[in-house]
Amino acid sequence: MNVTKWLRVYYNKITESIAFYPALIAIGFLLLSWGMLEIDFSEWGKELKSGLSWLSLKDASTARSIISTVAGALISLTVFSFSMVMIVLNQAASQMSNRVLTSMIENRFQQMVLGFYIGTIVYALFLLSTIRDVASGIYVPALSIYLLIFLTVIDIFLFIYFLDYVTQTVKYETVIDRVRKQTLHTMKNKFEQVKEEKLGWDKLPYVEIKSEESDYFQNFNEKKLLKIASKENLHISFLYKQATFLVKGMVFIRVYSKERIEEECLQEISSAVDFYSGQPIDKNADYGFRQLAEIAIKALSPGINDPGTAVIALNSLSNILSFKLYCNLPEIRKDDENIGRIHIPASSFQEMFERCIYPIWNYGKNDEYIQYELLHIIEQLKLTDFKNQYAGVFAKLMIKIENHIQAELDKS
Repeated sequence: MNVTKWLRVYYNKITESIAFYPALIAIGFLLLSWGMLEIDFSEWGKELKSGLSWLSLKDASTARSIISTVAGALISLTVFSFSMVMIVLNQAASQMSNRVLTSMIENRFQQMVLGFYIGTIVYALFLLSTIRDVASGIYVPALSIYLLIFLTVIDIFLFIYFLDYVTQTVKYETVIDRVRKQTLHTMKNKFEQVKEEKLGWDKLPYVEIKSEESDYFQNFNEKKLLKIASKENLHISFLYKQATFLVKGMVFIRVYSKERIEEECLQEISSAVDFYSGQPIDKNADYGFRQLAEIAIKALSPGINDPGTAVIALNSLSNILSFKLYCNLPEIRKDDENIGRIHIPASSFQEMFERCIYPIWNYGKNDEYIQYELLHIIEQLKLTDFKNQYAGVFAKLMIKIENHIQAELDKS
């Protein structure tokens, strides 16, 4: 694998990890402890401690006891907090969908809280190694220890708030709303009102590029590909949508050019494409649609049987579907000279509607909650579709629902 591509893929994995922010914060606290010790043992720090009697802490054993007690207590607090997070993640995976775990792990607030705990522990342990038994008390970092006590008080209040926050996080409404907001955020950043454009290069000679590994086609470095295509006067067409699983050796790119294309150039194009597992909504909004559909289907399963949650997921789906009615991911990407250089197929409204709504209907068609809610959603989407371009799609499902309801009434 190309080094740049490897770094890009693993950078995404590291930044999405639950340990990313805690690690950064812990390093920050380590630097803070070094800075505080420099102040403590400086001439200014010594004068400050000698001038204020309440800041003097000359007994080394007392200082060690304070730091040891704080470090031990915070380690227990951190273990308990991590355990709560793991329980919440396990509950979400078992009752909603494994795919929602990514959005929960990426929750920045809980990462910041855990990072603050770990940082305070690192700060305390570093202080513990600097205490010296000297009669004058100069080598007892009193200022740093008092700051440690203050940080511990903050940790206690953070823990109280963290308890409430975690209990709110596990609610279905919270998880569904987070997925909806992430999906909308990605759509607003990447989608636009686009018109259908015909490819102007599909008659040119082309060279095919095959996938180098079996995995999900997630993303590509658009700036790099546009730069290569503009420089070499190429046109690049992806044959599959993002989030498609490709086996090794599949042709997934065609590079069009009137001139001969060098092998090195093809290697550069291939290295700009990312293959890895996972469902990052910030890279592909389609994952948000799928996750909401999965939550609704899981809620309608016999083991859970929670149509109320399915209705909430359906409402969130209708929200993002209404946005997709008039905005979509542009299929043709242009360079600085407004020349189309890259083509990548994108999912249409009809495709996402049928892929997400139809399975929910198949699982919940005998539930009156689902019947009513689907009719309500279709009516609203029909009003939003002011061009009536998807009237046939809506009518098809509405007829199915009405016929099913009538059949049920005839049986009773």
